[in-house]
Parts: sequence; C-alpha cells; structure tokens
Amino acid sequence: MKFVYLFGIVFFVVSCSGSGEPISTTSTATIEPSVTSTPSAVTTATSGQSTPGQSTTTAEPLPALQALTYTEIAAGLPFPTMISARPADGALFFITKDGQVWEFAEAAPEPVMDISDLVVNRGEQGLLGMAWHPTDASRLFLHYSDVNGDTTIVEYTDLDAAQSRMLLSVDQPAANHNGGTIEFGPDGFLWIALGDGGGAGDTFQTGQTTDDLLAGLLRIDVDGDPYGVPADNPYVNGGGAPEVWATGLRNPWRVSFDEGLVYIGDVGQGAYEEINVASASEPALNYGWNLTEGLHCYDPPQGCDTAGLTLPVVEVAHSDSGTCSITGGVVYRGTAIPELDGHYFYSDYCGGWLRSFLFDGSAATGLADWTEQVGLPGGVASFGADAAGEIYVLTNERILRIDPVR
Repeated sequence: MKFVYLFGIVFFVVSCSGSGEPISTTSTATIEPSVTSTPSAVTTATSGQSTPGQSTTTAEPLPALQALTYTEIAAGLPFPTMISARPADGALFFITKDGQVWEFAEAAPEPVMDISDLVVNRGEQGLLGMAWHPTDASRLFLHYSDVNGDTTIVEYTDLDAAQSRMLLSVDQPAANHNGGTIEFGPDGFLWIALGDGGGAGDTFQTGQTTDDLLAGLLRIDVDGDPYGVPADNPYVNGGGAPEVWATGLRNPWRVSFDEGLVYIGDVGQGAYEEINVASASEPALNYGWNLTEGLHCYDPPQGCDTAGLTLPVVEVAHSDSGTCSITGGVVYRGTAIPELDGHYFYSDYCGGWLRSFLFDGSAATGLADWTEQVGLPGGVASFGADAAGEIYVLTNERILRIDPVR
C-alpha cells in the first residue's frame, strides 16, 4: 500500500504556502466553522437503511436520532476514489485509483472493468472520476490520468474496455491539481472539474484566465462528435474557451449537484480550504484563485480586489483539526436520517473529520461536527450516494456508510 502513503504526502505538500489578510466582505461565508450539537430529532419518518444501495421501509415512526456512526461496507481496497449508483437500476459502483471499476454484487464488491494499462497511478494521478449517463445505462464515463499524465475523459459502453470513445484530452503541465470529478448536472450535460495545472501558487497562471480549460469547471454535451458545447455556455461566442462554465479554481476535489445548486470543495494553497455553493444555472462565475485563497487575499496578499468574485460559504483553516486538503461531499437526500435532509457532508484528507451544513440560499447554516461520534477513519478521499440517497465515505482503503444511531 505504499502508493496510499505517497498520495497523502502529495496532497499535503502541494498545499504548502501562502496566506493573506481576511477579505472584508458582506457575504455570508463562514470564516471559522462553528460546532453545534446534534440536530434535534424528527420522529415522523418511516424508512431505514439496510444493504448497500437498498432501503427498507416501515410504517412505524423512527426513534429519536441519538448520533451518527460509520458502517464499514468494504475494506482492503486499492484506493477507492468515487462511488456512484447507476440511474437505471440503482446498482452501486465505485472506481479505484489504479484503474478498476467495481460493482457491489450481493453486498460484496467485484471488479467489472479494468483499464489500469491506460492509467498512470502516481501521487494525485490515477482513475479519478466516474459518471453514468442519466438515461442510458450502457454508457459510463471515466476521468483518468493517461500514461503521459494528461487528463482524459472517455466513454465506455456496457462496461467493456474495448468499446470506448475518447471525448476530451487536456495537457497537464504538472502531476498535481488534476481536479477529478465528472458529473452529469441537472441540465443533462457533463460537468468536468479541472485544477490549475499544478505546481504551487498558480505556477502556470491559469486561475484567472477563461481561454484555458485548466482551473475551470467545464460543461459539455456528450452526444456531440466527439462532444458538443451547450449554446448557453458563457464563452461560446468569444472571450474564452467555449467549454468553460466557471473559472478561478485551484484544485476542485469533488463537485456535486443538488436541487439546482453546485457544491465545490476546492483545495487551498497553504492556509485555507474552501467550500463553494452557487446556482448551477449561473454562468461565468469566478471562484477567486489565485487572487484569493478561501476568504483571504492571496496574490496580492493584501488589498486584493474581490469585486465580481464568488466567495466560499465555508472556509477551514489549516490550524483547524489537522486540515490540509478539503474533500468535497454530497447533500443528504436519504430516508434513514430524515432529520438531516438537505445537509451537505464534507471532510478533509488529512484531518479526517466529518462535518455538515445546510445551505439556506445565501449562507451555510447549522454547521455541525460529527467527528466525536463517528471517529477518524483515516484519509477521507471522496463521498457519494446510493440510489436511496444514503451517503458513503471513501477513505484510501475503505468504503463506509453514514448511518443513524437511534
């Protein structure tokens, strides 16, 4: 498991320097996440959770929520990086950094496709993202680092590695800051999150450009040849690369959608991590890097102009509980814990804590820290949900499910 150790070290090293004065703002961003007690219980729900990807229902009200806990679903894995339910049938799949696609079969995971010969698995590189087509169960999309270290987006048919179609390849000038998420948005288009090209401090000066795919949130139509560009992308008619939807991201490590909103966990440089929340229908947003790191000026370190920037709703300092590399999460929409419906769960690769908040349309509210209840599982690398909306937490070797204690 040597590569697991190296991955953690790389995440720490690339977030090694840089800070600045807090930005004076009237936004609703939270500088130091507060810790609240367990949210009050709701006793009118009528369903629970059983095996992975399957829920059970009862006619009885649930007892009061006492705490949260982790249930181990699988262990000893070669670094799982993303988990997702196939929309057509709810079957639960995950990928591992070495280039394998796995399926839960009768609650036990089995590899069902292997593209490891195409993938470089080193540091922050590897098989990083997966997305099922929302209406065609035969189509799976993967985001991986190819043998040259470049970002590669490929479509596979019927889980057959021989039936592939290249959509997009993006040159990566360094080995870090690859982003990794691909996700179909509520608009039916494929969204791709890319980092700034690597190095440190925006080495390649991509953060504040719109004509480069790096440091961007991309939005494409997978039914084009090799892909199409939606007509309402902001730079279709000039001013930037037509694939770009948003800019100013350093290393967006996990992006998710919920009820028309996009949630982005963006890894910081050396002092602050951030969670951004914005409307998924609002184009041309600029998330600040490298003018800002979290809520602080980065370049210049004082007096930066934040006009027109979309600032994070949550900032986490590296002095907070061993934080070093934010892991963006997902919003809870399951039935086992109705008290937490709409709450966004997230973590940090080094800190390993588990936290949540509820976005009220303008601010992160009800911030809660569940770490004392669930414990520290190790490096938290990713989140996902099954077809029932229950949340899974992926560490560098295990898959856990968040379950209630009642």
